[in-house]
Amino acid sequence: MTKSVPSVSVNYAQTGASTSSNEMGMRAMQERAYEKRGEQYLLIKSPPASGKSRALMFIALDKLENQGVKQAIIMVPEKSIGASFNDEPLSKFGFWADWKVEPKWNLCNAPGEDGGKVKSVTAFLNSDDQILVCTHATFRFAIDKLGVEAFDDRLIAIDEFHHVSANPDNKLGAHLVDFMARDKTHIVAMTGSYFRGDAVPVLSPEDEAKFDTVTYTYYEQLNGYEYLKTLDIGYYFYSGSYLDDVLQVLDPTQKTIIHIPNVNSRESTKDKIREVNEILDALGEWQGEDPQTGFHLVKRPDGQVIRIADLVEDDANKRDKVSAALKDPAQKNNRDHVDIIIALGMAKEGFDWIWCEHALTIGYRSSLTEIIQIIGRATRDAKGKTNTRFTNLIAEPDASEEAVTEAVNDTLKAIAASLLMEQVLAPRFNFSPKTPQSGPVDGFKYGEGGYDPEKTNVGFNESTGQFQIEIKGLAEPKSGEASRICQEDLNEVITAFVQDKTNIERGLFDDELVPEELTQVRMGKIVKDKYPELDDEDREAVRQHAIAALNLTQKAKEIVLTGNNTDMTDGGGSTALIDGVRKYAMDVRELDIDLIDRINPFSEAYAILAKTMSEESLKQIATIISGKKVSLSLDEARDLAKRALRFKQERGRLPSITSADEWEKRMAEGVAYLQRKTVEAKNG
Repeated sequence: MTKSVPSVSVNYAQTGASTSSNEMGMRAMQERAYEKRGEQYLLIKSPPASGKSRALMFIALDKLENQGVKQAIIMVPEKSIGASFNDEPLSKFGFWADWKVEPKWNLCNAPGEDGGKVKSVTAFLNSDDQILVCTHATFRFAIDKLGVEAFDDRLIAIDEFHHVSANPDNKLGAHLVDFMARDKTHIVAMTGSYFRGDAVPVLSPEDEAKFDTVTYTYYEQLNGYEYLKTLDIGYYFYSGSYLDDVLQVLDPTQKTIIHIPNVNSRESTKDKIREVNEILDALGEWQGEDPQTGFHLVKRPDGQVIRIADLVEDDANKRDKVSAALKDPAQKNNRDHVDIIIALGMAKEGFDWIWCEHALTIGYRSSLTEIIQIIGRATRDAKGKTNTRFTNLIAEPDASEEAVTEAVNDTLKAIAASLLMEQVLAPRFNFSPKTPQSGPVDGFKYGEGGYDPEKTNVGFNESTGQFQIEIKGLAEPKSGEASRICQEDLNEVITAFVQDKTNIERGLFDDELVPEELTQVRMGKIVKDKYPELDDEDREAVRQHAIAALNLTQKAKEIVLTGNNTDMTDGGGSTALIDGVRKYAMDVRELDIDLIDRINPFSEAYAILAKTMSEESLKQIATIISGKKVSLSLDEARDLAKRALRFKQERGRLPSITSADEWEKRMAEGVAYLQRKTVEAKNG
């Protein structure tokens, strides 16, 4: 019997929009990208399986034919992804040209090392042919040898752009800066990850501002599918060995990719082969291997024989045989070809198995990009596949372990990653201040009663998967850059906020926390550090938009998880996040920014933790964290004093240190702390 993992469920409308094509053979995302084909620098942010490779083909062909670009060079992070740019008869579907790569110019198929392929790149640059496909590494070597000027008047297209970063040690990132400084190439960058470069940004803010961005959200992609209806994401904690608990979360009747832990992680037994064997034993009775594919045949207790692909195998010949069987194009649409795939470093980015219904990841993953890539394996649309899920199975911290603090940190990071996934998968929020002039926005439905001018309204556009939400007292961005951040980059701000260790520790385990300390002071600091070029007004607007997006998703999740949704369609605990947002906004008398600031962004994560982790472990984490409580910092006191000044302007008095309102009291403490420090400084 599988345990019910506390998770958030996102329901989709199955509109078919993201999979249907226009008269030129372009799907919705490709059409949106093609409209920007004239831009010199283009960044396409779009989920796995949304058709980025083909979008690039359309854009590159137009640049070669109509924009004076001599040649197009497409680079991919690894050889296997080069197949995404094989010949395509685009004219068959209505486009004016076909995509054709001469076999000798797809260097992903060529023998030899990356460094040795530089001669081929040189030969291509001197040829009359127009399209080259190579790996990121080959391209790096070519620039080192030929210099950026050799690529003038050409299109440089970078697939899986999140592999690049602004870190000085990242060669490709440094080359990109040189290309943009020279300004003689066209660049199209594409990524399925919304967390560019994780901790290190891909580009500096100045360089990123030169790119025109095409954003196609996860929600739009999944909402436009024909078959997939729901996606659940959740995490589950275990104690002891994960092998004892894996069947608690693994349903052997579902098509599943299991990613076992990295051998250096806490969750690993340090014997990956034994782990695979134990999973096979747990699933049933081994019946041998299929001679054609190398898949293990295992008879489940119900008598059904399932086919399991082992990509952890050390024997390269065996592993290659299994890998080739999984990629067999003749089996792409055969649902019964394989049932479960067990992998370690493989079956992530660029791996295409449309039937996958469950991505089960064992062990904490530090990279958000990796988590998105893994979830992307399960979010393909396929006939008969209506539900899919992502589960992270994580080790509970163990008091007897020496590395218990590290284990607690991993736990907190896993929770942060889960919060971010919810944010990525939710519909897009457009916030506007509620004013006497406010009115309904075209294309948005405002529920049964329609738009009500007397209250704050929530509109939803099903086809685009966007909310239009009115918030009283909301600050609006003034500059173009702040508007861009509120439109395009809120998830980047939220990422920095929930990954901040102090924020998540206090949000989960500080009983004395005043939520505004997180939502105003700490989020304010994140925005200030991230966007130092913005003025105070714009920073406050970005802060408010980011905290509103995070807290509305969390409030919606609370309604989903408590099953507090009697008027919803799917019954308790499984309603869509959308219904939760609507219901929360309708249940409060008026949605205003002060109300949103009074929500602890981590309270729902704690509720999940309390359901899935043993009471003993929970207490232990709380004890470890409470031992690290820090007093007010000078920066925080300054921020509190600024907010106290705003309080005085609004109320005609300074905040009182004896106030019953915890936030007013905290602002007063900030002022007192600052005054004390000033006196101390004067007295030497």
